[in-house]
Amino acid sequence: MCSHYQTLKDAELLLKKFGAPNKPAGGKYDMWPRYPGVFIRRPVEHDAGDEAVPELEAVVGRWGLISAMTKADGLDKAGKLSTFNARSETAAKSFTFGNAWRRAQHCIIPADAIFEPDWRSGAAVATRFTRADGAPLGIAGLWDRWRDAAGQLQESYTMLTINADEDPLFRDYHQAGKEKRMVVILPEGAYGDWLTAPADATRDFLVPFPADRLVATPMK
Repeated sequence: MCSHYQTLKDAELLLKKFGAPNKPAGGKYDMWPRYPGVFIRRPVEHDAGDEAVPELEAVVGRWGLISAMTKADGLDKAGKLSTFNARSETAAKSFTFGNAWRRAQHCIIPADAIFEPDWRSGAAVATRFTRADGAPLGIAGLWDRWRDAAGQLQESYTMLTINADEDPLFRDYHQAGKEKRMVVILPEGAYGDWLTAPADATRDFLVPFPADRLVATPMK
């Protein structure tokens, strides 16, 4: 699982690499759970027939999804849960992630790098993962909206994860004896298809990114 990543500093990359025509204000660069971060999605109004609505938009939301199904009296509890990652094997039937999964509310989280702990020395060594070609990462996620205590709509998102026990790179990270997990890093050619895919096609995209196209750098 990923609990730390860095998003993009270069606003031009949002347009060049992800096709987002805007960079909203308010997102942080060094991201931890519950921080406001940037994600890319098709606008909610996209299918309404309004030609003024762009194909894609960049949105700032809470990293840690809160379901639209959450009632007002459950918001405090929901806000304390670790919902920054969603297990792809169980997300569809989860209360937290099920609404976004069923509605195919797919998003892409742009990142310069993600971080995972390397425990092979016996102590956690933070390790920074980047693409070998220097391009940004596009991480597959789900988004949803909830209404806060004042009735205002708020955005949130999560990163989808898959098992990495047999992955040639990520199997070496996290503590020994525990399941290895990795986020889903999408190839550029899949960005558009991911954002428009129906719910029954979601799992088709949840595959490992080639290990030889990533670089792991210990942060010492």
